[in-house]
Amino acid sequence: MSNWRIRDFHSSDMDGILHLWESLKADNVDPVYALSEVLASCEKDHAVVAVQGEQVVGAAVGRAAHDQGWIVFLATLPEFRGRGIGTSLLAAVENRMTPHGLNKLSALMPESETRVEAFLGRGFLLKQNLHYFERTIPVQRQELEPLSQLGGRILARDLWENVAGMRREKELLERRLVLPLAEADLADQFGVVPPRAVVLFGPPGTGKTTFAKAIASRLEWPFVEVFPSRLASDPKGLAGALRETFLEIAELEHAVVFIDEVEEIASQRSGEPPSPLQGVTNELLKIIPAFREQPGRLLVCATNFIRALDTAFLRHGRFDYVIPIGLPDVHAREAMWQRFIPASVVDSVDVALLVSRTEGFSPADIEYAARSASQRALEKAVYTADAAGAGASSGGAVPASNARKGPVTQDYLDAIADTRTTVSDEVHQDFLEDIDSLARV
Repeated sequence: MSNWRIRDFHSSDMDGILHLWESLKADNVDPVYALSEVLASCEKDHAVVAVQGEQVVGAAVGRAAHDQGWIVFLATLPEFRGRGIGTSLLAAVENRMTPHGLNKLSALMPESETRVEAFLGRGFLLKQNLHYFERTIPVQRQELEPLSQLGGRILARDLWENVAGMRREKELLERRLVLPLAEADLADQFGVVPPRAVVLFGPPGTGKTTFAKAIASRLEWPFVEVFPSRLASDPKGLAGALRETFLEIAELEHAVVFIDEVEEIASQRSGEPPSPLQGVTNELLKIIPAFREQPGRLLVCATNFIRALDTAFLRHGRFDYVIPIGLPDVHAREAMWQRFIPASVVDSVDVALLVSRTEGFSPADIEYAARSASQRALEKAVYTADAAGAGASSGGAVPASNARKGPVTQDYLDAIADTRTTVSDEVHQDFLEDIDSLARV
């Protein structure tokens, strides 16, 4: 007669689960599921333990999802192995999961695990030629609520790849920012301190916000945008609300924090009496050093008018890099046109001509011209007299299927001619001078 018995898991058994976990690690077995997952399933899913007296000598933990069940943990203390405890634990946890309508019960075992008799004895089949894929979700469940309260979000993983052109800027951001943050251990090995705060500056519409989002996407960190205009209505005042927001951000494990048009709250301090915004600037200058002490975070500030920023704001020790984001070059403009022109007609459009005609255009200008050309072409296809036929005589629109299939080169040229560029020659020249005097890359 055995001197052990099986019962449901109790919260007081947590130390026993930890002891079982440590016994596996001592045998050089690396469990598939993390300890935190196992402990969470013990409390919320299905768990049974084998006990001798008051000692936990074995445990099985299962999790059900729809009609599929998974064994996330099975362990027996070394001195109790070979007594059939594992098979009995599997039977007990299956009995508790079956009422949930399971069609299949599965288990993943590390390759180093040799004690599979419990599974075989319970009727499990060993599947050959399978690959196990695993992906860690970047934001943990406990962070979702504070992230939502901050208005933060997880951006699509392909955002970085979808930034058309701007190859030089992407390469610079990849090397200076993404690499040391994504490979923190490797950076530490080389004595590289990961960046904590950067300024992106450049003319309006050059993609500074897009790059900030793309950095968050590339790192798979939550993106939190701080809107000073919204904080200004807070009863605590803008400075107080700004301080409170950054305290809440400190609760997140990782975050890319973005402040656009930062010159609105960090402009040159001058005048007697002091401007009301000087208190906000002072508060921000205090926040940044504290922010820099927290790993796993990056502050990205963007400005169209870097000359307006307070000189103390940009000094070394607050921002690691001051990076220019300028107008797209020939290669970047070509990539943007290739992206915006419909695939069905791109081979028939003179892209090289569009590239040459849009020198001095910002990414936003090019996108606007491309969308405008598509809209014009659609209207021509539906409403022009050439395509009207019987539909025009009855006052109705002609189906687009009877007309041409997309924009042509002339549609794009017309749209380009009607597009008012965002960046003037004077603004662009000032930007080039700012690169020489203020950029830090």
